[in-house]
Amino acid sequence: MDRVLLAEPRGFCAGVEMAIKALTWMVRAFDESVYCYHEIVHNKLVVERFEALGVVFVDDINDVPAGAPVMLSAHGSAPEVVRRAQEVGGYTVDAVCPLVTKVHHEVKVRARKGFNIVYVGHAGHEEAEGTIAVAPESIHRVEHPDEVRALPDLGDDVAILAQTTLSHRDWGGVVDAAADRWPDLWSPGRSDLCFATTNRQGALLELVDRCDAVVVIGSTNSSNTRALVQLATEAGCPRVVWINRAEELPDDLTGTVGVTAGASAPEEVVDAVVHALAPSDGVEPVRHTDEDEYFPPPRNLRELLQVVRGFAAVGFTAPPPTVHLDDRAIDASDALAALDRLRPVS
Repeated sequence: MDRVLLAEPRGFCAGVEMAIKALTWMVRAFDESVYCYHEIVHNKLVVERFEALGVVFVDDINDVPAGAPVMLSAHGSAPEVVRRAQEVGGYTVDAVCPLVTKVHHEVKVRARKGFNIVYVGHAGHEEAEGTIAVAPESIHRVEHPDEVRALPDLGDDVAILAQTTLSHRDWGGVVDAAADRWPDLWSPGRSDLCFATTNRQGALLELVDRCDAVVVIGSTNSSNTRALVQLATEAGCPRVVWINRAEELPDDLTGTVGVTAGASAPEEVVDAVVHALAPSDGVEPVRHTDEDEYFPPPRNLRELLQVVRGFAAVGFTAPPPTVHLDDRAIDASDALAALDRLRPVS
């Protein structure tokens, strides 16, 4: 093939960075197995790496042994799950993305004020399930404009909120249909849609018209990755290839190939894909915008790390344990790689 157009930004978002590093710190801080409610992020390769380090992923919080350290995933958990984790876990850290926390707060406030809430989200997605559980009696989940039109009369006080990883195309038609039904529809002053999801879609649109094919990297249960695949297809790209790892690349790609990655996909996979494509005319970064968003570890985990001795033995350049950990200076890929180096050889 001739050339690779590499989307910027791509890959890990701030919420994923925070969650992966938080679970990494948990693995290092506890000698016993750490339990994680649901996949920490929607990426098979990341989950497999943590499983190799002894992390146990469960879909029922009651499967966590009493006293075990517990982490709740980035997608947000139902209030009852959070309460139960705090009851059963010896130490519980909630790695929910702050953007999801914002939506949970909006649900609580609107429900308390007597609003019916039209929630735009995918059926069965962990984020949607956790959000609906905040006020199930007040929420009506939809995905398509026709479902909005089929809703019963919800009165005059109606709000609309969204799963953070939706594409603008998923959201736009639904909110228009809701506004047609309820002219006084309430919506948040700041969009619920994740800025990182929006940025990755914008970066893809910057390059898709120049491509003979687009490779999208990410797992099939990743909502924002699926949105990238749909966007490339709807934009008229002649060929869209969805892979989780470089080994899945087809061997007949030719011409100019665009490469992007969902918000849970590791950069090392991007590097492997570009290496496997081996473009004869090189790689051209296509920059849409710069991202500098940072989410610190959950507060109780920060407090734990301040008292964990020997933390510098993780393997990357880190300050002595008595010094504040500069979490921002360490990216998630490096944190994971450091733990990989400590994994016993079987």
